[in-house]
Amino acid sequence: MNLRQLRDTRKLKAWLRAGKSVELKERDRVIGRIVPENGSTTPIKYPDFEARAKKILGDRVLTAVDDLIRDRGRY
Repeated sequence: MNLRQLRDTRKLKAWLRAGKSVELKERDRVIGRIVPENGSTTPIKYPDFEARAKKILGDRVLTAVDDLIRDRGRY
């Protein structure tokens, strides 16, 4: 990464979160390194969407396809 590319902080943050070290270069010469704080990455915890849907909807089954076919017949 050169100094001009360093302005894109989103890309830099993504690399650091992924555990990658970043070398800063000026005219193809390394002038510094940015290393992540901790070497291990923790996996992202996503919400349990299935449990959330079951809590909201119960055992109901949404018939989106049947509703779509029925609605298309109206036009």
